[in-house]
Amino acid sequence: MTGPSCEPPWALLAELTHGCPLRCVYCSNPVELVRRSAELTTDEWAGVFRQAARLGVVQTHLSGGEPLLRRDLDVIVAAADGAGIHTQLVTSGSGLHAKRLAPLVGAGLRSVQLSVQHTDPAAAARIAGARALTAKERAARLVREAELPLGVNVVLHRANLDALDDLVELALAWGAERIELANTQFYGWALRNREALLPGREQIADARVRVERWRERLAGRMELVWVVPDHVDSIAKPCMGGWGAVSLTVAPDGTVLPCPAAATLPGLDPPSVREHSLEWIWYESPAFGRYRGHAWMREPCRSCELRTRDFGGCRCQAYALTGDATRTDPVCSRSPDHALVRDLVDRPREPVRASYVHRARARH
Repeated sequence: MTGPSCEPPWALLAELTHGCPLRCVYCSNPVELVRRSAELTTDEWAGVFRQAARLGVVQTHLSGGEPLLRRDLDVIVAAADGAGIHTQLVTSGSGLHAKRLAPLVGAGLRSVQLSVQHTDPAAAARIAGARALTAKERAARLVREAELPLGVNVVLHRANLDALDDLVELALAWGAERIELANTQFYGWALRNREALLPGREQIADARVRVERWRERLAGRMELVWVVPDHVDSIAKPCMGGWGAVSLTVAPDGTVLPCPAAATLPGLDPPSVREHSLEWIWYESPAFGRYRGHAWMREPCRSCELRTRDFGGCRCQAYALTGDATRTDPVCSRSPDHALVRDLVDRPREPVRASYVHRARARH
């Protein structure tokens, strides 16, 4: 489905760099990272935001890697804000000092989302591949002092699900307005570490009970978002609101994708903002049209009443688990490949160990 029948996007994930001082074991960035020398320039990012605004985008997450590694971040923020796009900085907090934050606020930064791996410093360091909890606490304080809305994002997995209560308490203590408890999505380095990260059904069930208790306690105080564990729930998620439906991702080198993990799909041939306009990419490119609508679907998706809600599930996950991006997402209980996921979840678990494959840092 291409052309004017598509609705315009409203959100843009701007991956400014793959460089990062952390090496999180659940990182969903590609295994092959974009070199710093290949990144879009300041002027190129400004052009992206102008085009995005004309296309209908009203919100952007300035992400990475670690976006604070971009020395021109304040200029990039100003470009997005000048185009009329709401800016949120998605950061590890490393390198966020008062002298760095002030120009960002002055440039039009509207909110900050801070990642947290664990409340225990040693456990957090094992997961992140670096000691960073103290820097995160300092960053949270600076954001609140700047009177910016603060969100905390926690990627949940076997090694920190049991600390869920402590993580919510931490977000409250830091003055967060929102906490997102996002069960791991198994792409990139998370897929490499799946055996160590994937929780069992009992651990998820216990966490879910605690989440509901917190929602009752936090009503009116802090928003709590629970991103479902699709492997355990056996329900396909409507990835990104549907392929090429509501948002687009611009990678550090200008590659434009329907979702951050789509670069892993063979034969997609994603377009670049260095060669095409965002308007053409969204409405006309084969990459964005490939899995829109229902025509591409096989059975059981094609005749399933859920196809307008889950869109057949995640194409990247279908490819990662089956080697075929057109198959029904195996997390769905109706998928002929569902045993691949069920057997993974039900496999007996050894005690959690601090043995992970850590992602490499992006090279210059």
